[in-house]
Amino acid sequence: MPTLDTDGKPLSMFEFWPAWFFYTPVVVQWLWYGIKYRSFSLPLAANPGIELSGMVGESKDAILSLAGEKAKPWVLPYVMWEKNDASPETQAHQAMSLLQKEGLGFPVVAKPDLGCRGAGVRLVENRGELEEYMRLFPNGARLMLQQKAPYNAEAGVFYVRYPGEKRGRIFSLTLKYNPFVTGDGKRNLAQLIDDDPRAGQLSHLYHARHEDKLDLVLADGETFRLAFAGSHSRGAIFRNGNAYITDALVDRLDEIFNDFPGYHFGRLDLKFKDIDSLMEGNDFVMLEANGASSEAAHIWDRGATLKDAFSTLLAQYRMLFEIGNKQRALGHKVPTLMELYRAWRKEKALVQDYPSTD
Repeated sequence: MPTLDTDGKPLSMFEFWPAWFFYTPVVVQWLWYGIKYRSFSLPLAANPGIELSGMVGESKDAILSLAGEKAKPWVLPYVMWEKNDASPETQAHQAMSLLQKEGLGFPVVAKPDLGCRGAGVRLVENRGELEEYMRLFPNGARLMLQQKAPYNAEAGVFYVRYPGEKRGRIFSLTLKYNPFVTGDGKRNLAQLIDDDPRAGQLSHLYHARHEDKLDLVLADGETFRLAFAGSHSRGAIFRNGNAYITDALVDRLDEIFNDFPGYHFGRLDLKFKDIDSLMEGNDFVMLEANGASSEAAHIWDRGATLKDAFSTLLAQYRMLFEIGNKQRALGHKVPTLMELYRAWRKEKALVQDYPSTD
């Protein structure tokens, strides 16, 4: 990863303002385009290979399963499990057998099949931690056990390709950094968090997540990672990486999504070896492919302006309507807003019962 610059202001002015503030202009634009295109649910057809285009309630497995034989090697391997009434010990044993059958093993990243913004994501390093995850996970819900990536660097790459076009574009590239604090041999973890210019703004997240370690005094120079999941709402640090977008990376994504039917719009969560390799379109793996509700996450860079954020979000939803309109002309069914509402209710109910996020 490019070195994280921590000099200057730790946050943008609006980085953690409520979501409704940013999406109010989007709602107004949505109403206008709904009238213009004679359909208020047109964005739900933009990705015909994904339920509701991935606006809400989409299955991670269903999206990644779109990958054909040429695209599949770029997807980080995983297995799926549906939580049932058997004991956590039994289910952990059975899931481990499934992992072994697929040539996978610890560590794995456990996460809900249906979920967003990093809900329920945990690094699982042994059988005991898997049993604990199984114990906390809601019955009847599906979870993904994905091999931990061989790389540490992470990026969110927003890819768009209009139907019928041979070449797509990268609309946004965001570098994701795990937040950490550094010990001085004197202050405990709680104090280090509270005294950090950025982490102190999110102490409610980190205190709850590391409740059993808050009294720990780190040695001088020892670092402590505060978040594992690469989600902004879970505390990850985002930086604008648009300067690293290259034709070679676009070419590689075009190659992958030529073998990924029904996917035209969304953010790819990638782990990569180093920034030079990523720019060359090499040495990366895909953790997830998110759908229509994805954000071009570079807007959460500390240097972004409100104008940047609003113009980016409005451009996203303009493209969604344009792509949805083209899909409708090609004969794809446009889902209803009632279907969207039902999926949102289902996802919301599930997220409340997921385990806490690392």
